[in-house]
Amino acid sequence: MEEKQRKPDLWLVAAILGILIMGIVMVYSSSSIWSEYKFDDPWFFAKRQMLFASVGLVAMVALSRIPYYVWHRHSKWILIMCLVFLIAVLIPGVGMVRGGARSWIGVGMFSIQPSEFMKLGLILFLARFLSERQKIMNSFQQGFLPGLALILVPFALIMLQPDLGTGVVMVGTCMVMMFTAGARISHFMWMAGAGMAGMIALIASAPYRIKRITAFLHPWEDPLGSGFQIIQSLYAIGPGGLLGLGLGNSMQKFFYLPEPQTDFIFAVLAEELGFLGGAFILILFFILLWRGIRTSLYAPDLFGSLLALGIVGMVSIQVMINVSVVTGLIPVTGITLPLVSYGGSSLTLTLASLGLLLSVSRFSSH
Repeated sequence: MEEKQRKPDLWLVAAILGILIMGIVMVYSSSSIWSEYKFDDPWFFAKRQMLFASVGLVAMVALSRIPYYVWHRHSKWILIMCLVFLIAVLIPGVGMVRGGARSWIGVGMFSIQPSEFMKLGLILFLARFLSERQKIMNSFQQGFLPGLALILVPFALIMLQPDLGTGVVMVGTCMVMMFTAGARISHFMWMAGAGMAGMIALIASAPYRIKRITAFLHPWEDPLGSGFQIIQSLYAIGPGGLLGLGLGNSMQKFFYLPEPQTDFIFAVLAEELGFLGGAFILILFFILLWRGIRTSLYAPDLFGSLLALGIVGMVSIQVMINVSVVTGLIPVTGITLPLVSYGGSSLTLTLASLGLLLSVSRFSSH
């Protein structure tokens, strides 16, 4: 493919940087009290987030300058490496246990989360897999079933950690890609029935998941236990009103909302910046979604189109789940808000993924 000299989508760049800047500000604002109490440094989490953001931005710029089609031939080995890391994290002594999940591998003072790498690795390889098999994707045995098997292997490894939230985001993203590549609706209907049964089995197999469902339905039955997070989240969002209490003036970050810089950072944002602040960051995410879909529609080949769709789908699904959890629409799942929540692996891999999206936008016809 002949490289065209074109700048990446500036709307995409502006949306990404706007969300990232708001994220860094909110990580400091939401974590300052907790980090001063725990580490005697109110900037502890904010400084690390700025470090992760710097690494992620370097990766994003570098990947945006590399033609996206280069990764077509390397996608198989990237997927294999991600699988190796996913297996390694399950080995006692290698994987680190946090919050009851063995999801991290320690690297010096930091830790990496292999499941975050897998989301991108699987999107890359699935884009190649589907683009090469588009003509047979309407066949259940030749197209849909092999693609489904490709998805279920890493999903099973992630569930062994266990990390249901990440698994749901990954599977949801891949389903969007398969549907776009030509899989029939009837195939998804069959899978929906099997998936529902599997989801019920997964929930029933883990008592803490049952508690999350119960807390979602009746949070006030255990306000100091399983219902605590969602109640405190709603206590943060409610007083925010239209304009918020003002940046830095959150009350819930004073040890009411556990580690507010991670999964529930949107609640603190809504408390301090109000409805308008929450709406503004969601508008930025909408711009990212709009320009990402546009990039996918005008990509020069199917691989680039599916790659762009997978990346913007991954981010969008994660945003919808996180905001839905924080506002009490669905049970707690442990999903971070992309580019906003504190987290090294999540932030750097999201920015790297968006670098690939920007690379595709450089070759789009419009």
